[in-house]
Amino acid sequence: MLVDEWEPAGVYLNTASYGLPPRAAWDALQAALADWRGGRTSWRPWHDATDLARAAWARIAGCAVEDVAVGANVSGLLGIVAASLPARSRMVAVRDDYTSLLWPLLVQGEVRTVAVSELADAAADADVLAFSAVQSATGEVADLDAIAAAAQAHGVMTIVDATQALGWLPLDATRFDVVACAAYKWLMAPRGTAFMSVRRSRLDAIEPVLAGWFAAEDVHGSYYGTEMQLARSARRLDTSPAWFSWVGALPALELIERIGVERIHAHDVGLANRFRAGLGLPPGDSAIVAVEAAGAERLEAAGIIAPVRAGRLRTSWHAYNSEADVDRVLDVLAG
Repeated sequence: MLVDEWEPAGVYLNTASYGLPPRAAWDALQAALADWRGGRTSWRPWHDATDLARAAWARIAGCAVEDVAVGANVSGLLGIVAASLPARSRMVAVRDDYTSLLWPLLVQGEVRTVAVSELADAAADADVLAFSAVQSATGEVADLDAIAAAAQAHGVMTIVDATQALGWLPLDATRFDVVACAAYKWLMAPRGTAFMSVRRSRLDAIEPVLAGWFAAEDVHGSYYGTEMQLARSARRLDTSPAWFSWVGALPALELIERIGVERIHAHDVGLANRFRAGLGLPPGDSAIVAVEAAGAERLEAAGIIAPVRAGRLRTSWHAYNSEADVDRVLDVLAG
């Protein structure tokens, strides 16, 4: 990894809450803030960072840039999708999944919940399968191959929250109908940046209820008036971007591209499995490891940042972590 790109103050194991910005992202954000304070530039360069970040995310997610909408958070993007589902859709989701995915669906109607391992089988009796590619609380990785195949076989719509996956887990967004992702965790962007890919056959059924000037086919020609021409692409679902967050997002995404998700995946899971082995646990397939919380207070006292979630110590291992970090945590937990 390009370790000189980050400056953690200690051992940071909380990427599942928020990622640390690489140097290039931090510097770009500071430069934009300085220009804002001094009024030295138009807003156009800040705006342009949004579309460049959209293109970078599309490459990371393996989809066409025309199929990507941008917003501020996952619940806002998925709320548009959920509100457009047909009445009485049979919705199936994962028990105890993250509420940014679950609650937009619950607002619309009843949601049947199953275990992650039961999702593929649930497709036979569902219209919609909604799930996180990686569970926030536990780090459990969904069987994406099995779910995609089952959904295709039964004609089921798939809605995926990839927030805890994209940035370390290789994922092909084209295999699913909707893939939403907040960028401030594993993609290491500022908060207020999120993406959503939409399969083209599903786009016309989604009502762009938050449409504004940024959702127009001609963005800069649509500041005023009632002549509304929405973008033909997924940009019709865009909401106006928080400029500075996107200025910081672009270099972070470009760095992930330069390193390569496959390389990050091998690094992150390798560290997670070194940690698991040190605890006497079998290897896993996730960059997130949730274990019994005994000893968590010792980590905090030692300046190691790792939270307790759902009653368990949750560690998340990413590009700025090292084998020395693993050994340090194991030493502290051992007392």
